[in-house]
Amino acid sequence: MTATRPHTPPVPAPPPRDTRPPAAPSPDRRIKALRMFATSITAFTVLGHLFLGFEQAPVTPLVAVLFGYALDLVLETLDARASGREPGYAGGAARMVDYLLPTHIAGLACAMLLWGNASLWPYLFAVAVAVSSKYLFRIPVGGRRRHFLNPSNLGIVVTLLLFPWVGIAPPYHFTNNTVGTVDWLIPLGILMAGTMLNVNLTKRWPLILGWVGGFALQAVLRWLLLDHMLVAALLPMTGVAFVLFTNYMITDPGTTPTKPRNQAVFGLTTAAVYGLLVVNGVVFGLFFALVITCALRGAVLLCAPLVSGGPGAVPERRGAVAGPRGSAEGGTL
Repeated sequence: MTATRPHTPPVPAPPPRDTRPPAAPSPDRRIKALRMFATSITAFTVLGHLFLGFEQAPVTPLVAVLFGYALDLVLETLDARASGREPGYAGGAARMVDYLLPTHIAGLACAMLLWGNASLWPYLFAVAVAVSSKYLFRIPVGGRRRHFLNPSNLGIVVTLLLFPWVGIAPPYHFTNNTVGTVDWLIPLGILMAGTMLNVNLTKRWPLILGWVGGFALQAVLRWLLLDHMLVAALLPMTGVAFVLFTNYMITDPGTTPTKPRNQAVFGLTTAAVYGLLVVNGVVFGLFFALVITCALRGAVLLCAPLVSGGPGAVPERRGAVAGPRGSAEGGTL
C-alpha cells in the first residue's frame, strides 16, 4: 500500500521590502501656524519700511530680533540646565529655527507697534520683557508649567507703563505712503491672510468672533448708556492696527483657550475690559485689555484644580501637541 503525501499549499513569498527612506514627519499645526505668523510679520515689516512709511528706524526690527534671539538662547540654556532637560533648540538647524519663531514674532511685533522716538533701547526693553516672561510667569497646566501671558503684548504694556514718553506707533504709519485703492487693499489683504491662518491652523475663529462681536457690543452699550458717539466707538475696527491686533496678537495659540466656547468667552472678556478702560479714560486700551484678560485666565487655571477638588493641574486636552519648549498648544480655558 502506497502512502500518499498530503498536499502542502505553497508558502507565499514575503512582500518586497520597501527600500525607500522613511518620510520626514510633517510639522504639527502649531509649528505651521508659527511659520505662517513669522513669514507674514516679516513680509509686512519689510514692505512697511520700504514702501508703506513705517516711522521707526530701519535698523530697529533687525536689532530687536537679534537681541531677542540671543536672550532667548541664554535663558533656555540656563533653564534647561537647572531642570536637567535638553534645550528646546537642540536637534539640528531646523529645530533651532522652529524654536526661535516665537521670539522672532515677538521682536518684530515690539519693533513695529512701539514708538520710542530716536531711542533704540525701549524696543530692546520690550523684547527683553516679552522673552523673559515665558520663563518667569508660568503656571502648572496638565502636568507641565506653561506661560499664560501673551509675550509681545506684555512687553509692550510694561514698556508703556514704565516709560510714559514711549507710545504706540501712530496708526497712519501702516499706510503712510499709500493713497486711493491701496489704502483699502492693505487692511483687506491682512484680514484675508489672517483669517485663513486662524481658521485653518490656529483654529481661533471663535475667539475672533467673540472679540469682534464684543467690541461692537461695547460700542453700542457706550452709545446707549453713556451717550458716546457710536461712529467714533466703532471707528477703531476699520483701521489696520485693529486688524493686526485681531488676527495676529489676540489669537496667540500659546496663551489663549483651545475649546471654542472658552475662546468666545476670552474674546468677549477682552472686549468688555476694553470698554471699561475706555470709559475710565485709559489710552492704548487694546493692549491693556488683553494683558488683564490673560491674567484673569491664568488665575482661573490656577484655581480650577481647587474648585474641582483634584490634586493636580487642569488636565491637558487630549491630542494637544507639544511646542519647541515642551508646552502644550492650548489649555482648557
